[in-house]
Amino acid sequence: MLAFVGFATLIGLLAFHTLVAGVATRFFRLRLATSWGWVLYTIVLTPMVLFVSTLVFTGFLGVGAGVDLGSPTIVVGALVGLPVVLGAVIDYLYVPPPEEYELPDTQ
Repeated sequence: MLAFVGFATLIGLLAFHTLVAGVATRFFRLRLATSWGWVLYTIVLTPMVLFVSTLVFTGFLGVGAGVDLGSPTIVVGALVGLPVVLGAVIDYLYVPPPEEYELPDTQ
C-alpha cells in the first residue's frame, strides 16, 4: 500500500512539474521579444527550477517514498527532463502563439 501511495504522489509531482514547465515556457514566450531567447531560457532556467522542486519534494517532503526507480538519474530524468519536454510541447503545439493576441495600446 505504501508503494502505491508513493507511486501516486510521484505521478502527481510529474503532473505538477509539467504544469510548471508549461507555464514557464509560456511566460518566456510572452515576455521575451527575441526569436530564440525563450528557447534558451526554457532549456536553462526551467530545469533548474524543476530540479530544486524535485529536491524539496522528494527529499524534504518524502514524495514518492517506497518507490524504487533504480538510479537517481532515472528520477531526475523523469521529474525534470520529461516535464520540460512535455510542458514546452504542450505550450508550443496546443496553445496559440502570442502573436495571435491583440493587446490594447498602453498610454
